[in-house]
Amino acid sequence: MIAELLQQKSAHESALENFEIAADALGLSSDIRTMMRHPERVLEVSVPVRMDDGQVQHFQGYRVQYSTARGPAKGGIRYHPNVTLDEVKALAMWMTWKCAVVNIPFGGGKGGVTVDSKKLSMGELERLTRRYTRGILPLIGPRRDIPAPDVYTNPQVMAWIMDTYSMSMGYTVPSVVTGKPIIVGGSEGRSEATGRGVFHTTKASCEHLRIPLKNARVAVQGLGNAGSVAASLLDAAQTLVVAASDSRGAIYNESGLHIPTLLMHKEKTGSVVGFRRSEPISGDEFLALPCDILVPAALENAIHSENASSIQAKVIAEAANGPVTPEADRILDEKGVFVIPDILCNAGGVTVSYFEWVQNEQHLSWEAQDVYNRLEHVMLRSFQEVLMMSLERRVNMRTAANMLGVSRVAKTIKTRGLHP
Repeated sequence: MIAELLQQKSAHESALENFEIAADALGLSSDIRTMMRHPERVLEVSVPVRMDDGQVQHFQGYRVQYSTARGPAKGGIRYHPNVTLDEVKALAMWMTWKCAVVNIPFGGGKGGVTVDSKKLSMGELERLTRRYTRGILPLIGPRRDIPAPDVYTNPQVMAWIMDTYSMSMGYTVPSVVTGKPIIVGGSEGRSEATGRGVFHTTKASCEHLRIPLKNARVAVQGLGNAGSVAASLLDAAQTLVVAASDSRGAIYNESGLHIPTLLMHKEKTGSVVGFRRSEPISGDEFLALPCDILVPAALENAIHSENASSIQAKVIAEAANGPVTPEADRILDEKGVFVIPDILCNAGGVTVSYFEWVQNEQHLSWEAQDVYNRLEHVMLRSFQEVLMMSLERRVNMRTAANMLGVSRVAKTIKTRGLHP
């Protein structure tokens, strides 16, 4: 099994494979494909940081601008020990299609630092962030490339990036990043935007498939920001969230977990493990649970060729980026599983990031309910556009979403032409 897992495609190879599937279905010319297969800019930066003990430690950082054809590059920054350039390139490509799917005027980008941020003090984290920001200064800017939070980064990290950039410019530039604290120009509703988008697309999918949301059985893999918000909203809609997991383990309760209490337990202990109204289960058991809705909200490639056949869910709502490999996609398709692809399902975050950028550029501040209403409109409109593509072209939802996103980027590139 280990040897077979080692043969799994890399994140970038998976992203390229999905692109080619969409490009074939769209009949894209070889010239357009050549222009779309490769990132526009790739930056690797050395990030030396003076640690609390006085020693200097080196970390590796990356920023990739995959496409700026439709507007400034947009994409998060993650701090994780497994960050690689290959992964960042894949994520930047997915961000390009994602922004196009929800039809916001951004291109795609992504960044990251290879670091276990959980082992850093607050001071070390700030110094790492500011040093990394100095390294990527040539690329970022409110009209060039706009970072946002991702895995193990948060509003405070965005505030440090904004401040570092602003100090280099000599004046305050809130719109250089999104996902900031509200006190420094952040938007109401940004922190829960990804989870809200997951909820809206999941609800729309259940309506399409005629699955009653009330008492639908749900499993949420990864009870982080997106997963916890999605779980809370699904719980409020009277589903039964029967299982949840995080990096330390998974838990199950056939009668449903009490989500508000579970989230308090996780905040207090740092994990879902040990929740008194549950039983521990393995990761393999978690994915194989009989349920209506599975929400993978952890890291990419969580569902692969070795475990896809055991999945019993009717709907998979991809709150994470790239949680299903192409091989697993084919297995799930044959099983009739309705997959809400990541570039649609989790696009709520980048949508409200766009709202935040607009507010910053116009020196405005919208009310939370206004943000929620605008987000719901964008997510439901985009879901219907992808669904119509799926039904009309007789392809699954992932191919339909990729076709929609790729076609919009391709049309923009074709219309703009090749310079010089």
